[in-house]
Amino acid sequence: MKLTTQRTDPDLVRQVTILAAIIASIVINTISNFFPPDGVDMATLSDRLFPSVQILPANYAFAIWAPIYLGLIAFGIYQAQPTQRHNPSLQRGGYLLVFACISQCAWIYLFLARLFPLSVVAMLGILLPLIVLYQRLEIGQHHVSPTEQWFIQIPISIYLGWITVAIVVNAALALYSINWDGWGITPAIWAVITIVVSAAITTLVTIEHHDPAYLLVIIWALIAIGIRHLDTPLITVTAAVAAIFLILLSVDAPKPVGKDS
Repeated sequence: MKLTTQRTDPDLVRQVTILAAIIASIVINTISNFFPPDGVDMATLSDRLFPSVQILPANYAFAIWAPIYLGLIAFGIYQAQPTQRHNPSLQRGGYLLVFACISQCAWIYLFLARLFPLSVVAMLGILLPLIVLYQRLEIGQHHVSPTEQWFIQIPISIYLGWITVAIVVNAALALYSINWDGWGITPAIWAVITIVVSAAITTLVTIEHHDPAYLLVIIWALIAIGIRHLDTPLITVTAAVAAIFLILLSVDAPKPVGKDS
């Protein structure tokens, strides 16, 4: 009797793994917010330990996690459809989003455990796969169908945009936690430097990708930083000028070229 084996489609495995990773990251994030260790959630922990870190945005800014997770759910469900199993864009993305989701889970508990320098390493584990995924998807560089834009590109753009901001804030908190003296530079000046560098990086991304979703996330964060530090005009004015500059840039940025996919 001849035995036959049926080979599992690797694209199907990828689809299931991505969806599972997204769901797991959302569940773990939800649990950490409702049942945090010592009863202290991330926002409260930041407010208690880092009141003088002047790059922190206002607490309302973290509401962006709602659209991030809604976008990831939409991405996960869309990419899991049989019709998307052999989508070339999703195939190029591979398991990069899975790595980002795993690192997201690790970051949550490292931060809550107050292992702030290690949490920066975990944040890099989110950022780097998202950057590679962003490049492989060629977001903003070519016209795509509205469906692919809303269910593939925009969720990744929003996620990457916020992690771009979050890693800067996380690094500042980690440095503060180890009593770094800032080389004698005041926290307000460091905040200004960080805002200017962030705006410069966003400018480069916008020119290359013309990605409104990514750009709006950065603008959202800059406004929140300015609002939180209204008592420090230097920071507020710098954040406002950077936000206005990026808004104007979004109007004049080059449009993507190429055929619809």
